[in-house]
Amino acid sequence: MTEPIISMRGVSHAYRALPVLHDLDWQFHAGEQWACLGPNGAGKTTLASILSGQLRCSSGAVEFAREIRSTGYVCFEQQKAMCNRDRQRDDSDFRSDAQDPGTTVERAILGQQAPGPHFEYWINRLGIRHLLQRGIRYISTGEMRKTLLLRAIISQPQLLILDNPLDGLDLGSQQEMALILEELLQSELRLLLLCRQLEDLPEGVSHLLVLEDGRKIRAGEREAVLADVRVQALMNPPPLELGELPAAAQRPYRLVRGQPLLELQGVGVNYGGVEVFRNLDWVLRPGQHCHISGPNGCGKTTLLSLINGDNHKAYGQNITLFGQRRGSGESVWEIKQKYGLVDTRLQLAHVRGMRVIEVVVSGFFDTIGLYDDWGDQQRQTAGRWLRALGLGDRQQQEFDALSFGMQRMVLLARAMVKSPIILILDEPCLGLDSYHRRAVLAAIDHIAEHSDTHILYVSHCAGEVPACINQRLEFVAGESGFQAITRSPPAPA
Repeated sequence: MTEPIISMRGVSHAYRALPVLHDLDWQFHAGEQWACLGPNGAGKTTLASILSGQLRCSSGAVEFAREIRSTGYVCFEQQKAMCNRDRQRDDSDFRSDAQDPGTTVERAILGQQAPGPHFEYWINRLGIRHLLQRGIRYISTGEMRKTLLLRAIISQPQLLILDNPLDGLDLGSQQEMALILEELLQSELRLLLLCRQLEDLPEGVSHLLVLEDGRKIRAGEREAVLADVRVQALMNPPPLELGELPAAAQRPYRLVRGQPLLELQGVGVNYGGVEVFRNLDWVLRPGQHCHISGPNGCGKTTLLSLINGDNHKAYGQNITLFGQRRGSGESVWEIKQKYGLVDTRLQLAHVRGMRVIEVVVSGFFDTIGLYDDWGDQQRQTAGRWLRALGLGDRQQQEFDALSFGMQRMVLLARAMVKSPIILILDEPCLGLDSYHRRAVLAAIDHIAEHSDTHILYVSHCAGEVPACINQRLEFVAGESGFQAITRSPPAPA
């Protein structure tokens, strides 16, 4: 066998004294295309961070062949870091138009390079030419994934690591990205894909490395690895056991009986002349649970910001929230206290070093972090919600030490401690493996069935919709911008 282009011997790494990789031996040879497979918390991201030079292993050795001069790495953390840097440089307060577009997509991809044929090919291949002059803070998660992928390709690395490249993409974009991945796998570029579930493995992947809790379970040719009973058991664990929901918390407000919860008529949003959507009509009544769907960039997250108090463009429009016209004297706090929220941004922004019980208690104060005094009653309620969602034994663990999927379940408990009228779930299954997706969907249905909380479930993937959904708001492309259409869900088979 030829000398490996990547060799890892006895590699271990710890985060805050907690081991995340254990004595890993692995080799990548020329002619192979690898995927690293494992559930949330398996150690895949740590492996990628070491290979990309972002981390140094605590012990062991990593060797690269001379031909591997640079490594590209595309992951969610990059998106967060880029947007945070761009936000810090925002000078909207000092501009005559009060709007700083920030770093454009084109500049994020090229840096100081001039566009060339390679760039032109890939912007057409990825279908993002229309985004080039838009600021990176104003594009969707899926559009940002494509931007980061092209940024990495343009740098012409000898090894490209892609962390769950289908995440954040609508169904059509997933299908297109799958074709692009196959194209890359057939090229001279060496790829390492990080995957959480078997169905995300492209056909062009020839070899698999399977991790569990930072340890290698199996590595080798694809067919042999997938036939291993240990791998099958790892990727198909038993479901999480849910418990009885706590009694509803006392709410410091009253709703007008018989009134719609949300009512929007003829609502539209545009930024700098770019229309997001127009003529949106939508009514959410008591007892309804709505699935909000549409392709990347259609305005799903913008709609949420209009109804939860975050978007100033709600003023002057025909928007009524919980029986009160928006802009008629209500405070943002009075709006937000009626909502619970779970999304990826909240998860990535959470304060480091907090225990699980503290994260859940912070839901009483709607803060990212815990800065207020909290008492026994709040602790008890938080503990009951953790037990209801199958997390009762994790109260004293550090939030950072949990897998990505378990963190999402903790944030679901955090959102529910104040018994919100509406629970907003913005792509709640994004970044989760199959096991944790099933757990989150089961927990959502559990909440819908046994509480008076209403569900707003935002997702581009129809296969990830909880069973409780009885209303659909679908964004569809029109001649200019998107329009939203309310539909009834299909009747059960």
